[in-house]
Amino acid sequence: MTTDRGQRDDAEGVDSAATLESLLLQVAQGDAQSFSELYDRVAARVLGLVRRVLIDHSQSEEVTQEVLLEVWRTASRFEQARGSAMAWILTMAHRRAVDRVRSSQSSHDRDEKIGLRDIEADYDSVSETVEIRIEHERVKRAMTQLTALQREAISLAYYGGYSHTEVAALLSVPVGTVKTRLRDGMIRLRDALGVTS
Repeated sequence: MTTDRGQRDDAEGVDSAATLESLLLQVAQGDAQSFSELYDRVAARVLGLVRRVLIDHSQSEEVTQEVLLEVWRTASRFEQARGSAMAWILTMAHRRAVDRVRSSQSSHDRDEKIGLRDIEADYDSVSETVEIRIEHERVKRAMTQLTALQREAISLAYYGGYSHTEVAALLSVPVGTVKTRLRDGMIRLRDALGVTS
């Protein structure tokens, strides 16, 4: 009796699978009633598979709807010789769920990078302003230790933005003289500020 029941279950399984294939073939012809029946029979299994991949129930429902819509649109691509209708549908569902995971991860990574980029570094603007003023005062004091000619050449070149040639023309001296004054003046400034090279 157990054997008969097992055989009956197997037979029902075969009939059930054959029915899914025939429903899918009807769906490929645009039969909405067949799609409705197919939907009722496979939706729970598709949702179960998708939910195991995605965990999140609302996303799982969304992906399940996308998969079943894809079944409706692409039923004509189903090839019975390559496998069962259920295997075809579940393969589609698994791929779609994995794509959603990858898309979510990619979106999360992108948002994180943008968030990190947009974070402004905390700094104390008052402290920074004070430091700049102190440094400016140190440079002013160091400049007083230069000769008048060195100070003039450095002021024109570094504060005025003139080139060596332009400084030479403004001071009516050779370019070599300007370069010497600048070099000697910078050495003195470096020593006065305690900067090591």
